[in-house]
Formats: sequence, C-alpha cells, structure tokens
Amino acid sequence: MRETTGISEQGEQTIQDFIHALTTHEDLNPKTLREYASDMKHFISWFETAEHQEEEVIFRIADVATPTLTRYREASQKVMELKPATINRRLITLKRFFDWAVSESTIRRDPSKPVKLVPEGKVSPRHMTDKEEAALIAAAEHGGSLRDQTILIVMLHTGLRTMEICDLAPSDIQIGKRSGQLTVRSGKRNKQREVPLNATCRTALEKYLAVLPTESPYLFPSEKTGDRLTERALRHLIQKYMKAAWLERLSAHDLRHRFGYVMAENTPLHRLAQIMGHDSLDTTMIYVKATRADLQAEVEKIAWQ
Repeated sequence: MRETTGISEQGEQTIQDFIHALTTHEDLNPKTLREYASDMKHFISWFETAEHQEEEVIFRIADVATPTLTRYREASQKVMELKPATINRRLITLKRFFDWAVSESTIRRDPSKPVKLVPEGKVSPRHMTDKEEAALIAAAEHGGSLRDQTILIVMLHTGLRTMEICDLAPSDIQIGKRSGQLTVRSGKRNKQREVPLNATCRTALEKYLAVLPTESPYLFPSEKTGDRLTERALRHLIQKYMKAAWLERLSAHDLRHRFGYVMAENTPLHRLAQIMGHDSLDTTMIYVKATRADLQAEVEKIAWQ
C-alpha cells in the first residue's frame, strides 16, 4: 500500500527508524536530519517505481544489491541529470544508511561499499578578502570576549580546522621570545602535527593565557560549562561575528581557507601542506589555482604594446 507521500508504508517506516537512530546516537542538527530523510525518500521512491516499472514493489532493505545502487547512480546522472554534488550527497546518505542496517543486523553485507562516488570538478573555495578579515576582527573586538577574539586570530593565522581548535589544551602551546608553536593532537585521521605561531598569534595567546584559569583542560573551553567547546558552538559563534560584520556566504571553514590563500602566495606547496595537515598536494593546490583575470595579467606582461 502506497502512502500519500509517494512511497510505501514500509519505506516510510524504514526512514523513520533510520532517522530515529541518528537522532539518538548522533549530534546532528535538524537540517541535516531532514536532508538524510529526503535523500532516503528519493532513493526509495526510485526503487519502488523507476527500478521496478512493471510491478508494484514494496521496499525492503535486503532487496537492495550493489548493482541496484550503481543503476541508481547512473539514473541520477543520465536520466535525472543531477549535479555530481547532489548525487554524491545522496550516495553518502545511502552508505551511512546501509552501514547502520549492518550494525542493526538487518542485513549481513553492506551493498554500498563497492559503489564509488561521481567525480567532481574541484572548485576553489571562497576567498575572504583583506577588508572582510578586518571587518570580522573588528566585530569580535567590538562585541566579543577575549576568548572569541583569540579563537579568530588563531584560526586565521594557523589554518586549524574547527575540531582541532576545540581539542586544543593549554599544554599544546609553546611560546618563546621570537618563535612559538602549537601541537595538533587530533588532526584528520588522528594525525599529529606541529604548527608554527607567528608574532600576531603569539601576542594574542600570551594575553589570553594570562587570564585563562590554570586548571582549564581546554585552551578554549565553553564559557557556559567550562568543558570542551563543541564544533557546533564554535561554528555558531563565528557566524555571529560574520553577521555582525555583514559578511555573507562565509563559514567557519573559510577562516582556514583564508590562511591557505594568504600563505600560498609566498610558501612552497609542500611546506603549506605540512602546516595545514594535508595528505596530498592536490588538496593544497586549490589555493593556487589562478582566476581568468590572473592569467590575463600574466600574459599581458609579455605583450609588445
């Protein structure tokens, strides 16, 4: 029997069970949960209609095989003509769904594991300008705490990820007269690295550390609980200052990108990759891809008139 939403009651119940599990065990915001539910509904609708045109089919997890998922990927590309980013988001949702189904012993084998994502053309991230950076810092200085001001300075001058900022401990900071460094112990894939601190960073951290309670286990604890600042809370506070500075289309991760772009102007890529914790130079290359105007300026240098 079909629900008024266009998929079977079995399909609707499966989505509800999956979302309930995510709500119970994961710290996901409502928007993300709605996207997961929407992606699942899209796949189940396709499975029950387009995939089985000649018969009425009720969705069952055990009936989905790897070839089913590759046909869905192909239909998304060639029939629905969806963008690679949309297709990949839905495939990632399905991979998470089937991983959950295996963990619940609903199925024995994950059919999504061999399914590859659709190649995406890499687009250089948004480049924060000097004026925008100055406006962001001014907004924090005008209405923010010393902790928040220091967080922004450290992120802009080290390129750390939000998770890495939240996990920093006071003991991870070493400051000398003319040099300093911080140790990242919770990098991507648990890789540890050391990041040098410039004079701006050292000055800000010295001022902040002078008032940080000595018993604090975290460098930037939550001002409400004194415990670890969550990544969600960090993104929220950065957005607060973005809005105060009237900055649009920028996120917490763009502070890391800002560091990457500025450093790439004068730093060899292999050194920048080491500082930012990139596994591949291909990732670091996004910061040196020239714009059409940049390329035009280069060829104009050899013009004869």
